[in-house]
Amino acid sequence: MKKHKPQIKKVFSFVIDGECEIWYLQMLQKNENLQNINLEPKLPQKKKLYDQYKMVAELAEDSEKVFWIIDFDTISKETKEAKASKETPLQQLKNYINQISDNVIVVVNNPCLEFWFLLHYKQTAKYFASYDDLKKELMKYLPDYQKTQKYYKNSRQDIYQRLKPKLQTAISNAEECGKFDFENIQKGLSEMQMIFKALGL
Repeated sequence: MKKHKPQIKKVFSFVIDGECEIWYLQMLQKNENLQNINLEPKLPQKKKLYDQYKMVAELAEDSEKVFWIIDFDTISKETKEAKASKETPLQQLKNYINQISDNVIVVVNNPCLEFWFLLHYKQTAKYFASYDDLKKELMKYLPDYQKTQKYYKNSRQDIYQRLKPKLQTAISNAEECGKFDFENIQKGLSEMQMIFKALGL
């Protein structure tokens, strides 16, 4: 009799710079039956770009895939504030992306994760400099939205359950926005659809 080999779980690691992404991914994992995939969101202790990159490089050695989710508003803000003589966070990011291994997928949200939520409701590539700029637009569709664990993990309806009926709309709206382009950074976009494609959702 042939013995059934136990299916080995693929490890998909996520390096993120904010708690909202962790809560969203935890709710994704809770609501989707991802039998053979283990999602591991990681938040670097220091949120500097270098620390994130270092963590990405380390995780790439043991993970099937590593998703590096980047909120671009932070990079944009720090680039504006950078001293002229120093390498800007934007230049650093470009260099890091050129150095990462093939199993790393960089996922840019410009300005932030909430742009992905907005794409569940409308097609837009409007540029918002920050979450504060975007908030008013998002509140038209999610009037009670809050960046809190209580809101994201609400036992009656968590963030993922709330958005899931419009997931396919968000994916096609995100595709229409196109890929992140270093030559055109003043454009709203989200590349979160790459995660769903990799997960087969």
